[in-house]
Amino acid sequence: MKKRSLLFLINPKSGVHGKRSVPKLIETYIDKTKFDYAIAETQYKAHACELTNSAVEQGVDAVVAVGGDGTVNEVARSLVGTNTALGILPCGSGNGFARHLGIPVDLKRAIDFINLSETISVDYGKINGTPFFCTCGMGFDAIVSRSFSESKRRGFIGYINKVLHDLVMYKPEVYEIEAEEGALKNKAFLIACGNAAQYGNNVYIAPQASMKDGLLNVTILEPFSVVDIPILIGQVLSNTIDQNSHIKTLNTKWLKVRRKSPGVVHFDGEPVEMDSELFVEIVPNGMKVLAVPDWDGMYQPVPVYKQFLGLFNGSFPGMDISDKFISLPWQNIDKKNRK
Repeated sequence: MKKRSLLFLINPKSGVHGKRSVPKLIETYIDKTKFDYAIAETQYKAHACELTNSAVEQGVDAVVAVGGDGTVNEVARSLVGTNTALGILPCGSGNGFARHLGIPVDLKRAIDFINLSETISVDYGKINGTPFFCTCGMGFDAIVSRSFSESKRRGFIGYINKVLHDLVMYKPEVYEIEAEEGALKNKAFLIACGNAAQYGNNVYIAPQASMKDGLLNVTILEPFSVVDIPILIGQVLSNTIDQNSHIKTLNTKWLKVRRKSPGVVHFDGEPVEMDSELFVEIVPNGMKVLAVPDWDGMYQPVPVYKQFLGLFNGSFPGMDISDKFISLPWQNIDKKNRK
């Protein structure tokens, strides 16, 4: 069988984990009977795009992003519409894309995931023409994304700190919304459009999101009172937010949103100023990723009690919950297939 070619692209400055040991881990654990590989480091801003584009031109089968969410998204945006797949060795604080794919945060096991993977096609989204891969949104989550991007404190605890801080000051807006199902005018705390189920850090906002169904899973959170906050937090962590009485959900190929004035939105946690009119759409089967065989495009969430066990066990802020407490589907593959 012909070997597949991989380029491991390391951003030494991104994420929350040191990467000095990564080349040695790759050399030790990658299945050399299946893959030929090279390793490169980015040297400056946008270098990841240049290296990825070069890999595509050379016909490399997959580019594996080694870094945080920013590195993953930079590589992914260079791969949309090509035949080169995205692989991930997650080293960030959120790792939303990797978590949805079921990739372990532990790097040795993430390499094992690549050894067992195959190339599959998945959807991605666009907001006013800008690609995103997990979620985009407007309202409170965009405000938090902006605050978090300016913060020196990363990880789950840093994220929750910003949520609580911004919650005190934020006032919901009125939005005019159009989708395949029709039109509505709604006062909303936030509007989140999910291609994947979570923002990252096992914080779930789009419970029914699949990367293989050709649809956006849209969550509209209406204004709520202080007494609703504990329930909302529990539902966000347990992937049951769609069961809340303050939630409206849509499954749609596209979404038009009009708000009173331009303002901040986020795509995959990256805040940016955009116009008052927003158009969000899904691009079915628009990119390729490394995933386990027969993956259905969805992710089984981590139970809340296991997340809190992780908190007290010291696994935050890296949130290695999936590695410490649950058995992922890909781990059940017959060990004979690993040889």
